[in-house]
Order: sequence, then C-alpha cells, then structure tokens
Amino acid sequence: MKSFRKLVYPYVIWAVIMIGIPMFMILLYAFTKDGNSVRNFVFTLDNFKRFFSDKVFIDVLKRSLNIAILTTVFCILFGYPAAYAMAKSRFKIQWVLLTTIPTWINMLVRTYAWRGMLDNKGLINGFLGMIGIGPIKMLETTFAVVLGMVYNFIPFMIIQIYNSLEKIDKSYFEAAADLGANRFQTFLRVTLPLSVPGIISGITLVFLPAVSSFFIPKLLGGGQYVLIGNVIENQFLTAGDWSFGSAISLIMAVIIIISMYITRQIDQKISPEGGNS
Repeated sequence: MKSFRKLVYPYVIWAVIMIGIPMFMILLYAFTKDGNSVRNFVFTLDNFKRFFSDKVFIDVLKRSLNIAILTTVFCILFGYPAAYAMAKSRFKIQWVLLTTIPTWINMLVRTYAWRGMLDNKGLINGFLGMIGIGPIKMLETTFAVVLGMVYNFIPFMIIQIYNSLEKIDKSYFEAAADLGANRFQTFLRVTLPLSVPGIISGITLVFLPAVSSFFIPKLLGGGQYVLIGNVIENQFLTAGDWSFGSAISLIMAVIIIISMYITRQIDQKISPEGGNS
C-alpha cells in the first residue's frame, strides 16, 4: 500500500497549485484593503461591510438565489419525467447519450445559440410570425435567463435521477403489485421515495452553478440582467477592485458550502430509509 501512496502526490500538488493557492489569495484579498503593497498588508472588514450595507448588492444576491431556485425547480419538474421515461425505456443507452451529447459542446456556444433564437428576428419569433403572432421581446427578461440556465443544467438533474431510478430493486415493484397497489400508488409509495437521493444530488449539481452563473444572464439578459456572478466579474475585470470582488466570492463560497451541507444532511436522513445509502 505504501508504494501506491506515491501515486497520490501529483494530485495533491495539482490540488494545492490549482485550488489551494487561488483560494488562499481570495481569502487574503477579501480581508485586506485594495491597493496594498505586497510587503505591507492592512487587514480590514470594510469589504464585507460594504456588501451588507448596500441594498443594491443585497437585492442582486436575492435575485441570484431566486433565479437559482426557480431554475432548480424547473429542472426537477422537467427532468424527473424525462429520467423516469429513460429508466422505463428499452433504449436506455441511446437516451442517456442523447441527454449528454449537448454537454459535449461548450456551454458558452450553446448559450449564444439560444441568444440567436430568442432575438427579435430569431428562430422563435420567426415561427410566431408565420402563425400570425407578432414578435415578442424575449431577451433581457427573466424568462430568457431561466430558459438558458434550465437548458444548460437540466442534463445533470436528469442523469442523477436516472441513476437513482436504475438502482431501485425491481422486486419492490413486484411486492407492491402483489399487495394490490396500482401504478400510481406504486410510484408515490415506492418509486418517488427511493429516487429522492437522486433528486437531492441533482439539486446540488444544478443550484450551485446556477447561483454563481455570470455569462448566461450576461448574454441572455442583454447586459441588463445582473446577478451576483456578474457583480464579481465586474469587480475583477472592470472595476479592478480585487478586494471587494474576493469578499463577494468568499460570501458566495460560504453560501454554497451551507447549501451543500444542508443537502448532504437531507440526503443522509433519506438514504437509510430509501435503502440507497
């Protein structure tokens, strides 16, 4: 076993360089004043006070959380039936392939495609014009942003729920049928409870990137729909205030860690009951 431990060293070094050092720099910038020299850091909490004392930033954070929750809900509503149909289908591999193929394409490219379709002269408005409905302004709206996020993140929800459904012991369905349960009762009392761990995993994979996304609202929101990810991007790339940008990033990291902890606790409570632990 000792000889195999050496194989871990390259991954530890990679993690320290690519994850540990950047996180340390964010932590350092978040608690220091902007414009400090390398040899003379002045520690402060002003960056956090600025964020929590400004109603504009709090409103942006609330909007980001609302959009992320809305995206997650829609991913569950549309993703669960798709995953259920995949689990019941005879062509499971083909459906899984069709679900994952879009993720092979860069997310930025896919979002640009939706921008073209949602434009006033895009594909969707062109179709509406053919059936006698005038052009509808879809860009720079909550609809466009949520649509782009659902499209980009729903494969993660579908695959997680599908994997959970596939792990259910088929003898449970036979037992439910022997006890006189119809398909609807079997779904409510057997299938749905046993697939909750997959839903929890899907929520984690959808909510976390949705709450911090910046280029989807930037492209589909026409630059007018600002979420917390856009604020962080602006502080680093436009305003050049790395200290304040790092403070916001750290606040978002804490929110994400708390969200992961909550979903983990829920998963641990449900998994033993569902038999999928």
